[in-house]
Amino acid sequence: MTSSKPKVEVLIVGPLFSNCYIVWDELSKEGVVIDPGDDAISILKTVEKFDINIKYILATHGHFDHVGAVAPLRRELSAEFLAHKGDFFFIEDGENAARRWGINIEQPPKPDRFIDDGEKIKVGNFHLEVIHTPGHSPGGLSFLYDRMLFGGDTLFQGSIGRTDFRKGSFEEISESIKTRLYILPDDTIVYTGHGPITTIGEEKKFNAYVRA
Repeated sequence: MTSSKPKVEVLIVGPLFSNCYIVWDELSKEGVVIDPGDDAISILKTVEKFDINIKYILATHGHFDHVGAVAPLRRELSAEFLAHKGDFFFIEDGENAARRWGINIEQPPKPDRFIDDGEKIKVGNFHLEVIHTPGHSPGGLSFLYDRMLFGGDTLFQGSIGRTDFRKGSFEEISESIKTRLYILPDDTIVYTGHGPITTIGEEKKFNAYVRA
């Protein structure tokens, strides 16, 4: 069967301006929602607009601003929620963590399944490869298809994810970026967890936090 490049729609959600990505195969109309941090209604409207059958809800990590809308989406879409077991601590604490920031979310559910490095998630006619990229959090994940990387809060345009939060590690995030992300082709698009998209090549040249 002929494969097509996945379509990507970005929604900036919640008070912390998190990037939520809806990624789908235009041929089969099967897709995923990556990091639904808030604004479930907007996400659902977008899914309906493009007539997408959401198969999975994927979390690059368990911080509340990336999983805050999982509960209502899972109810409405009957999609499986997948995350890394290393961040279950954050998912379990989601509602309380958000409240500490003065934000209200519905408590995220336990993931239907934990996923780990090297797994491939089939979505229509393409697969997303799971890459474990800890540092911002222990269970940080990136999702890769060809030259499209959904990296969560690991690598930003000109910056990296914060490591001063609970269970963060600058050494780990540096290692993740150098050994797992900077080895990708320079023209790989990095769909970031916050802020504008970038490329691996741009970050290898200009990112002052982690040098290639």
